Amino acid sequence: MKECPPDQVKVAREILDYLSRQPNVEDSLEGIMQYWMPEKSTNRQITMVKEALGDLVTQGLLEKTTQEGRTVYRVKPGH
Repeated sequence: MKECPPDQVKVAREILDYLSRQPNVEDSLEGIMQYWMPEKSTNRQITMVKEALGDLVTQGLLEKTTQEGRTVYRVKPGH
């Protein structure tokens, strides 16, 4: 497994922290950037958030689904 850069680990922790406070929330990358992490709006940060979401899905912590043609992320049931 590849090692994540420290900044990406920090972003992943922010995502998990947000979801620990609001476990029933789900959103697209765009919604996450707008509502969960509005301070991370640069292209570099958007890429980092996208990669962190992918890593969290790979680790089995988040679930990625498609709703109305959009990819949506949420806590994987049972976590």
